[in-house]
Amino acid sequence: MRRLRPIGLMAVGHACVDVYQGAVPALVPFLVAERGLGYVAVSGITLAATLLSSVVQPVFGVLTDRRQLTWLIPVSMTTAGLGIALVGIGNAYVLSWLAAALSGLGVAAYHPEAARMARAVSGGSHVGMSWFSVGGNVGFALAPVLVTPIVAVGGLSLTPVLVVPALAGALITSVAIRSRRTAGAITPERSGRDDWPSFLRLSAIMVCRSVVFVGLGTFIALYAGERVGGGTTTGGIALFILFAAGAFGTLLGGRFATRYGRVRTMRTSYGVAVPAIAGLVFVPGPAFFGFLALTAIAMSIPFSLHVTLGQDFLPGRVGTAGGMTLGLAVSIGGIATPVLGTIAEHTSLRLALATLIGLVLTSCLLGYALEEPVVE
Repeated sequence: MRRLRPIGLMAVGHACVDVYQGAVPALVPFLVAERGLGYVAVSGITLAATLLSSVVQPVFGVLTDRRQLTWLIPVSMTTAGLGIALVGIGNAYVLSWLAAALSGLGVAAYHPEAARMARAVSGGSHVGMSWFSVGGNVGFALAPVLVTPIVAVGGLSLTPVLVVPALAGALITSVAIRSRRTAGAITPERSGRDDWPSFLRLSAIMVCRSVVFVGLGTFIALYAGERVGGGTTTGGIALFILFAAGAFGTLLGGRFATRYGRVRTMRTSYGVAVPAIAGLVFVPGPAFFGFLALTAIAMSIPFSLHVTLGQDFLPGRVGTAGGMTLGLAVSIGGIATPVLGTIAEHTSLRLALATLIGLVLTSCLLGYALEEPVVE
């Protein structure tokens, strides 16, 4: 248990920072209600956070490859929280836009160095990295639970309260950084040749996975109402299943990888996800929920494995690898989601979600172009 303590603290910190990735969408209804913003305006605020984070995250990866920047982890967490805290201050749209961008900058700065540190303190354990990864999933899922009650009671003027998770996470992560075990584990660097072709194939897999999972998170509540009925209640149940089963799948990924290998586990998971998502889209009735749970589990099992595979494909650039696997390849799904919305508007939501089957199949097939990296 003592061996798990540093990675446990890192997982909690990851949850605290990824709350702010889900906070901006959770604030959208309040920005519309209180300030009368239109869909284009609120989309601009969302993109300020996600797009800036996507663009600058590889830059932070390069910086952390050149030198250790453990101090950047708590600073970036605080920056992410401060940005969201400032979104509701004042009525000027440009200030809210800049505040959202500031939060995205903090999120971008966090992931490369945090991923490197988490890998170090876990001793390269796949199970340990799965715990770190699931921390981010939990934080994202908890964002509406945190944001909605606070802002519903006091309006956007209470957004400064939302800085609390960032401060708590920074404190918790600082404990992990200062622990003797962590201090001794951060310094070693892996040797070996960077395998860019394999890393780029892995990146393509991650992008496909991101579009599928973010697309489901955006539209599954609406689709559940169409397929099963029950309106917003059914939609809420569907979202809970998606996030809860996804967190469970992330934890399973580390254990399966330890027993069967990462690449084999990844291929099998995406192979299972193909019929699962097909059933989700086309099978009517209550079976919808079973296929949803199976899809979420199968799509989440490889999530933490992407991180360690990326770091082992680029042993000389683990910061860049962490920034790509935990950041860019995740947020890219939010940028591609409007394409699904356009397809749904011009055809049907069912057809839009059916296109995701092809992306899952692509991830599965690309998995056969990868081999387990040799760690020196």
